[in-house]
Amino acid sequence: MRLVFAGTPPFAAHALGALHASGHDIALVLTQPDRPSGRGLRPKASAVAELADRLGLEVAKPLSLKDAQARAPIEAADPEVMVVAAYGLILPESVLAIPRKECLNIHASLLPRWRGAAPIQRAILAGDAETGVAIMVMEAGLDTGPVLLERRTPILPTDNAAILTERLAGLGAEAIVDALARRDELVPRLQEAAGVTYAAKIEKSEAALEWGRDATALSRQVRAFNPFPGAETGLDGDLLKVWEAEPVEGSGSPGSVIGLDHGRPVVACGRGALALTVIQRSGSRRMVAAEFLKGRPMPPGTQLGSVRHGGA
Repeated sequence: MRLVFAGTPPFAAHALGALHASGHDIALVLTQPDRPSGRGLRPKASAVAELADRLGLEVAKPLSLKDAQARAPIEAADPEVMVVAAYGLILPESVLAIPRKECLNIHASLLPRWRGAAPIQRAILAGDAETGVAIMVMEAGLDTGPVLLERRTPILPTDNAAILTERLAGLGAEAIVDALARRDELVPRLQEAAGVTYAAKIEKSEAALEWGRDATALSRQVRAFNPFPGAETGLDGDLLKVWEAEPVEGSGSPGSVIGLDHGRPVVACGRGALALTVIQRSGSRRMVAAEFLKGRPMPPGTQLGSVRHGGA
């Protein structure tokens, strides 16, 4: 088919690569404008833009799709279908109406659960047993369109947001190629009104570990916020990022170190305890706990929680 593709992060780049390899005519690629990145804050192209350039595809990077000038390249491309994956811009109805057939979205959840911006992180935070990707026919509402097909996967205890995103990206790439190949035989399924949940954007304010909570819930927070924004607590008033942790047995005053488990500091929670596996102090690098403790021991009684300033 003749396609316009819209996407930005590596999740979307998987799908673009699969569509190109399948022989589809990708007339135009839309992606977010270059953003400052790294210590030098130099403008960096998105993963989709970099792949599109390597594939020799035409790329547009509009700030918005609300004006006619931004829509003109899409209209000129004359697509049969527009495929959208984690693009980051709202598609107004004037854009949804451009393709001759339809706009399809690769959404990283099993709709109607987790409509919205951060379905992968929210699924981990909620303790969902499984998730997946849905190929959805786009309409004006937020992720409300009928679903063509799904691919499912369990959420493993070792999955963090980065690992799960990578797995779902592969499933999404397979699913969109399959959906386009079998589009004439696929019957869209209307989303049920029951079971709708919304995956709000992840805010940095959610990163703080509240040690009075259950250890299992805190371990999910650590996994959901890896790689962004990173779960955090305080050590001696300074910021301490927690990148990997595991719930273990133990009790004590919430936030206090109660011992070591295979070289990992064990922190008491409201219920159970959390063994910190990979941590990072402000201004330093990520370290396995045993290495970290060589430079900054955490004997029993060490209290975590308050932060004087941040920046890990």
